[in-house]
Amino acid sequence: MTQQVPSTEPELAGVRNFRDVGGLPTVDGRQVRPGVLFRSGHLAHATEQDTEFLASLGLHTIFDFRNAADQKLEGPDVELPGVRNVNLPLTDPAHGADFWMMVREGDLDQLHGILGDGKAAARMVNSYRAIVKERTGEHSHVLHALAEDSVPALMHCAAGKDRAGVSIAVTLLAVGVERDAIVADYLESNAKHRRYKVRRSGGDGAYSPEVMDLLSPLFDARVEYLTAAFESIEETWGDVDTYLERGLRLAPQTRERLRERLLVG
Repeated sequence: MTQQVPSTEPELAGVRNFRDVGGLPTVDGRQVRPGVLFRSGHLAHATEQDTEFLASLGLHTIFDFRNAADQKLEGPDVELPGVRNVNLPLTDPAHGADFWMMVREGDLDQLHGILGDGKAAARMVNSYRAIVKERTGEHSHVLHALAEDSVPALMHCAAGKDRAGVSIAVTLLAVGVERDAIVADYLESNAKHRRYKVRRSGGDGAYSPEVMDLLSPLFDARVEYLTAAFESIEETWGDVDTYLERGLRLAPQTRERLRERLLVG
């Protein structure tokens, strides 16, 4: 079912942060196979041309990690013929719709109270830790599905950075991708054309520079965030292998089947 993927990144008008993670190196000298694992922001605003491109990838499954509040705000994913859509809501890095309402409608003093003095970055660190520790069932489901039949696959959340970022990282850890390569791919979400666009409710939708400074930790991909997820694995399970075996119930034969599906070389 895997099809040839263009060698250059596509210009998608309504889908942010799309990329193929193919080519990332593993610790044993192999690579992630191009055209089997993709990541992006939500697909709700995909244009007709975007939809045509996504349909051309031969996807088997789309994993949508948004929750009901996200889907209400952004809308459902565009439907792609013959593609299975699996919704597995993960912990929201911003802790839900009430928080985002404050972000979109709050004044500077209110936002400083909830985001200033390092609170925004701490919120993100805690969220990444929680996604790893509390969502083992969801990540187990994803890895078992990929090992069984669910490739090519696309993983996304709202911005394609946090919930999808951790899920992609867990998948890459499971097949032995180098840690530095996982971090480098994660940091690609910082590119200007990839970043999620947040708009203020009412008026012209623009935020002041002061508010943008307060919001920036929520929309940055920072090494410290993903490092917190890795540290949570090690603090809770001791090492990645134990996390995969005991935390995600990934048997050695299932892990090997996953490597066969996702790796080349």
